[in-house]
Amino acid sequence: MEQIAKADGDAAKPKDIAPIRPRDAATLILLDQRDGDYLVLMGRRHRRHAFMPGRFVFPGGRTDPADSRIAIADGLHPAEEAKLIGSSARATAARARAIALSAIRETYEEAGLLIGRKGPFSTRSPHWQGFAAHGVQPALGGLRYIARAITPPGRVRRFDTRFLAAWRRDVAVELARCPTDELEEIAWVPIAEAKRLEIPTVTHQVLEDLERRLAVDPALSPGGPVPFYFVRSRRAERVVL
Repeated sequence: MEQIAKADGDAAKPKDIAPIRPRDAATLILLDQRDGDYLVLMGRRHRRHAFMPGRFVFPGGRTDPADSRIAIADGLHPAEEAKLIGSSARATAARARAIALSAIRETYEEAGLLIGRKGPFSTRSPHWQGFAAHGVQPALGGLRYIARAITPPGRVRRFDTRFLAAWRRDVAVELARCPTDELEEIAWVPIAEAKRLEIPTVTHQVLEDLERRLAVDPALSPGGPVPFYFVRSRRAERVVL
């Protein structure tokens, strides 16, 4: 989770450090519906963490290019893959797949939720052994591209983060304990309440975008609008992909 791009995450870098190229990262917004409310899964970062201690965040982290080689039950919807590829000059189908799979992997590691379908699965990757142990094939077909944000220039760490969404029904297995202790106080929270938590600025912006999208498209149809947050010439910008 430390690698997620946040608009207000790190202090400015010293002037003698060369500009840092953003690294790929992904985060997953898990959604559920209850009593007419949309709920999102959020977790609080431990107070001992140097990066964003005590903040509520979505599961996520840095993309591992090797994730693109993991076997899957189904791929990204073509409209979602096209959005992920088209939103970056360096993007490829393999890179889009790695980004999507890293969001699923991080959700398993930080929240103990395995997204996919029950079925035989094996891999040599140590990061995916939980899926093999519980017989879950990772699946990307239900993922939706919700937003993108690049850490502003001048930060010690910079990430190009894609915010993806999935529904709780896409979870094949919910573990009683999380494989890591990155997050604490993991809970399903109504979106309106989530916006009042101690969250990064970009998370608040993405939640507002998601709320507006759900109001007009409750099913989160493939290929929907994707807000993109970045800084150019010291000016914060938002464009829709």
